[in-house]
Amino acid sequence: MAGPAAPADQFTPVVASTLDPGAAPVLGTDGRLHVVYEIQLTNAKPVPATLQEIRVLDANDPDRVIATVATDDLPDVLRDLTGKVPAGSLEIEPFVSRLVLMHLSFASPADVPSALVHRFLVTGAPLDGSTTPGPLDYTAAPYELSGTPPVVGPPLAGDGWVAINGCCGADGIHRNTVLPVNGRLADTQRFAIDYMRLDEEGRLVAGDPADVKSYRAYGAEVLAVADATVVATLDSLDDQVPGSLPDPSTITLENVDGNHVVLDLGDGRYAFYAHLQKGSVTVAPGDRVRRGEVLGLLGNSGNTSAPHLHFHLMDGESVLGSSGLPYTYDAFDVVGHIDAAQFAAATSLEGVWDEHLLPTPEPRTEQYPLDLDILDFPG
Repeated sequence: MAGPAAPADQFTPVVASTLDPGAAPVLGTDGRLHVVYEIQLTNAKPVPATLQEIRVLDANDPDRVIATVATDDLPDVLRDLTGKVPAGSLEIEPFVSRLVLMHLSFASPADVPSALVHRFLVTGAPLDGSTTPGPLDYTAAPYELSGTPPVVGPPLAGDGWVAINGCCGADGIHRNTVLPVNGRLADTQRFAIDYMRLDEEGRLVAGDPADVKSYRAYGAEVLAVADATVVATLDSLDDQVPGSLPDPSTITLENVDGNHVVLDLGDGRYAFYAHLQKGSVTVAPGDRVRRGEVLGLLGNSGNTSAPHLHFHLMDGESVLGSSGLPYTYDAFDVVGHIDAAQFAAATSLEGVWDEHLLPTPEPRTEQYPLDLDILDFPG
């Protein structure tokens, strides 16, 4: 019996593909399911192409439009290949590539399709070989939405932890750090969070901001999020002096994340902990650890300007060359948030940051913290 007919060939002068084949939607603390991914666009012809609109479609029901990234929206998410620098124009020059940083959210699981496809409205090289750009309309770049994010324990214990540089805005320093490693573009940090801690007076730092010991988070015990096998560690780098980043000429792929631990959680998932204190790492490659076991102490080593724990999950051992994975914590409380505008406008970490606490903590299960949430972890 013959299978379904193959789709007709399409002329696609702007080639489109996602950096990864798909991911599971993740439930955030806002009660919505989030999908975060990137589309790479390459103008493969000698005629300039101009991106006009991207429509995100249900792959199994292409008449259903999930989201539209229109002309007014594209300047915010069309980037160079680092993900950091806005393209500056919707025109893609001949033989040039761009990234589109995509973020979708859904109100309920029933709204999430099993797969996406993308309809691109562009002007570009016509099939007849003319050098005058013409209108083009085609679909490409399928993306699977399947599975369930892994549920892990928290990497820290206690009250007042702030999820800094978290998901999902396009200008977050983790969200827009796409790196060419091991022969591919990788966004390992798309779901990474930097954890800092408030003291009893709502301060991230109290005392000399150039002293690591002035930061409430410094020295906190870093915990295994699951039973796992240690696959990599580094424990020899000194803390940076807070307030400035290290000399870029000293940064390598090996030391950029400072003292660190990589855990193999099984099923192709790995946990990464960065910026630990020198001499504090208690495990070595090959060790088996249990959930909640202390791995080291929070520090300020590597490419960091203030003590914090960088934590993310990924699909390989390479901390910069893997694909960042969504995940949830089995239990924590949301106790408030830091105002995003206040944080963005601040010139330092000094001051009081707990002005938006909730009347009572809100227990959460199997959720992913979003940017600037204030959290209490068990223990």
